[in-house]
Amino acid sequence: MLHSFLIKYAEIGVKGKNRYIFEDALIQQIKYGLRRLDGHYGVTKVSGRVYVECPEDFDYDGTVDVLRHVFGITAFCPMERIADRSIESIKKSAVEYIRNNYDKTDFSFKVDTKRADKGYPLNSMEADAIVGEAILEAFPETRVDVHEPEEVIHIEIREMINIYSKVIRGAGGMPIGTNGKAMLLLSGGIDSPVAGYMTAKRGVVIDAVYFHAPPYTSERAKQKVVELAELVSRYAGPVYLHVINFTDIQLYIYEKCPHDELTIIMRRYMMKIAERIANENDCLALVTGESIGQVASQTLKSLYVTDEAVKTMPVFRPLIGLDKQEIIDISEKIGTYETSIQPYEDCCTIFVAKHPVTKPNLKVIKHSEESLSEKIDEMLEEALQNDELIIVGKRSSGEEDK
Repeated sequence: MLHSFLIKYAEIGVKGKNRYIFEDALIQQIKYGLRRLDGHYGVTKVSGRVYVECPEDFDYDGTVDVLRHVFGITAFCPMERIADRSIESIKKSAVEYIRNNYDKTDFSFKVDTKRADKGYPLNSMEADAIVGEAILEAFPETRVDVHEPEEVIHIEIREMINIYSKVIRGAGGMPIGTNGKAMLLLSGGIDSPVAGYMTAKRGVVIDAVYFHAPPYTSERAKQKVVELAELVSRYAGPVYLHVINFTDIQLYIYEKCPHDELTIIMRRYMMKIAERIANENDCLALVTGESIGQVASQTLKSLYVTDEAVKTMPVFRPLIGLDKQEIIDISEKIGTYETSIQPYEDCCTIFVAKHPVTKPNLKVIKHSEESLSEKIDEMLEEALQNDELIIVGKRSSGEEDK
């Protein structure tokens, strides 16, 4: 008997002729996640089914934790697989499965048999009755209820026999790497890690850029962002985090521009730098954690003026229609909330005006930026040249040469 997991997916199944590409990407992501566990795991695809075959004495909780973090998996089932397809073997294995997987057996159940192999000598109803009788004999405290059972014992008759009953919910979405790559503007707040998670859930590889402003922001603030990238990488896979020293640019903007426009103008230059790094690293879009109306820099007019600074790619905002509590709920679910609320400020909170403009005029903002023309281009180049790259996690050898 093999200890295995049956992997279930949804969207991948309707991809037509390209389905195999998504299945193969899913298998690669599962293999990557399982590498941190001891023992040799086999991940195979047989007749449109994906299986994870586990070693002896495997770490059950660790394996479940890995599979819960793989995008593309809608659900997965701890399962026993047996090579002997005789009905006597199936009866014995079903009883053993219940004995190994249930501490209490005073439940109602039904047996649900599916025959992928239509040449099997018993039909589904016959197999249901025979296996159900064996379970009742072994566990007389159980009872059959075919309409509203507490447990359903699934038996699949394929090349091997699959037996399972528990269904564990997965992360859903699409396998990482099936929809290109994007650059996330990652701060130390609640929103941007959630935006990265939600973008990665659609199969997008995430790189990230963080704007650091020493000595106004501490090394602990930077480490906080690295920790957030690590938490996001549990779902998104390894993240290339670019740390940009933004202090001189920020001070220059503070010196030359109207203070009620500081946030918008600083944000525009962050977007310009992020766009440059994105283009140099084959990213197809920028991703931010903004939500309409949450703060002054996130009014619709502010977002319009901010986006005008980006010339070569779209800006995705997966949180655009969510309120703060909805964002917090997701951050708690993915484990980033407690890190995000640590009291270490990022550069966006250092030079905030008391009364920031909420309806910026693009012409006015551009006119204000003209006062930066003497030095800003040189400062941008210097910041880019001093880009500090931190690889959170490790990509495969084929991905190291970006």
